[in-house]
Amino acid sequence: MQDQQQAEQQLNIELSEEMADGEYSNLVVITHSFAEFVFDFVNVMPNVPKAKVKSRVIMTPQHAKRMMRALVENIKRFEAQNGVIKEQETVNMPFNFGGTTGQA
Repeated sequence: MQDQQQAEQQLNIELSEEMADGEYSNLVVITHSFAEFVFDFVNVMPNVPKAKVKSRVIMTPQHAKRMMRALVENIKRFEAQNGVIKEQETVNMPFNFGGTTGQA
């Protein structure tokens, strides 16, 4: 009975060939309202004063918190296998995309 329930709860997620290539991002700008979080993923290149948003993901605060917990758990697993991730000095970005800016 439990195996049947687990089979019913499985989710089949499809990944198209185009989406599988992904987009590289080395900056995420996070803004939020009372109803949603907006994640703008950007690729900033050295000595280039302009950068484009490569992908935007919008989610509810509840989903954003679940994503945060999943990211924390995955970083713990990564560091357990590969060692502590060394953080670089904080870089202040001289721009604002409008709205409330979180931390990246």
